[in-house]
Amino acid sequence: MSKSHTHRLQQMFKWTVYFLLSVNFGFYIADDWQRATLTLTAENTLFQWLGEFATSIDESAWLILILMLELETYVFEGKRLSRWTSVLMQSVRLVCFLMIAYTIFAYGQYLYKITPTVPVESVSSLCELTNQHVFFTSNLEYTAVTEETCRQLSSDSSFFWVNGTTVVTDTSGLALERRMARMDVADVSIWIIIILLIEVVLRMQDRGISGGRVISAFNRTKAVGYGLILGIGVFWANLSHWLYLWDAILWVGGFTAIEMNLSEWRGEMGEHRALGGM
Repeated sequence: MSKSHTHRLQQMFKWTVYFLLSVNFGFYIADDWQRATLTLTAENTLFQWLGEFATSIDESAWLILILMLELETYVFEGKRLSRWTSVLMQSVRLVCFLMIAYTIFAYGQYLYKITPTVPVESVSSLCELTNQHVFFTSNLEYTAVTEETCRQLSSDSSFFWVNGTTVVTDTSGLALERRMARMDVADVSIWIIIILLIEVVLRMQDRGISGGRVISAFNRTKAVGYGLILGIGVFWANLSHWLYLWDAILWVGGFTAIEMNLSEWRGEMGEHRALGGM
């Protein structure tokens, strides 16, 4: 297969993945909006509303960040940028990192909130909560507790507050909620490590360093990280959240496209060195 044909295939793969990531973003906005309108009211604070949209905020930040990486590793590859272009790109990246930092904070705060057990006092049946305008959650599904639904939702005799005084769950639901919260924190933490490694490799290549033990070690670490991300996706798929596995596959595909850009760039640097040495 010729080099030009391989390049065209890489471009087709890259832009297909980027398009699918953009479509996927719309699904997350809709999902966050549905959950927020069920569990929050006008009395809740802005931070509580933003907390419910943590996933959408995270997705938007990563979409912009991958666009910045695409620009640096392909469009502006090896080129000297003007001062203002460089400042603009770095500023956008900083905003993205702040958005991702907020996501880590939101996930961490939620994990912190549900780690202690907060029981619903003096309640031994979910049907006793039918007049309190609360929702029962299990496996990310929210259902209003009414006389028609209470017996179907849970037969447990112990219940716990999950989100202030509006959402409750039972013993198994609380255990699952904690596992999912830990997975959220692990997922975004792994991605942070991956993006930091990409940034280091990008800066090294920008300075003409295209190989060596450090870059090889970083690439192996990133590969492990991608594997862990896919493993977390399988965890969600086992809970019937297939969209999350699809999302993990798409994002690994998106960053694989960035890795291909970096690899192609390294190849061009090697060719230039070989020509210079002739």
